Amino acid sequence: MQRILVVDDALFMRRMISQILEEHGYLICGQAANATEAVEKYKECRPDLVTMDIVMPKMDELDGIGAVRQIIRHDPKARILICSVIGQQSLVVEAIRAGALDFVIKPVQPQRLLDAVAKALGA
Repeated sequence: MQRILVVDDALFMRRMISQILEEHGYLICGQAANATEAVEKYKECRPDLVTMDIVMPKMDELDGIGAVRQIIRHDPKARILICSVIGQQSLVVEAIRAGALDFVIKPVQPQRLLDAVAKALGA
């Protein structure tokens, strides 16, 4: 079973993404509400994939893109999928340059999320 870490500052979004993924056979190994937690949780649960919101309040001067960079620095093979609102194209591009594989526009469409997760996991 593929293990996924869900990162978003909005609890309802973490729950929605988690529910969609769990209903399709993925295991949610952790959730994080900010970038600092995301890096810590990544190191703890070693997920197969991270869904990462990039627009989150900074914690310890770390934002979503900074979390992508730190996770990739820690594990160059990390698979990170960005979840962002449509108005954040420049941030999505920056996150992809930092090592993220793909992005999903919020509000999340379940099939688009599932397709992007499957592609990122190489399924």
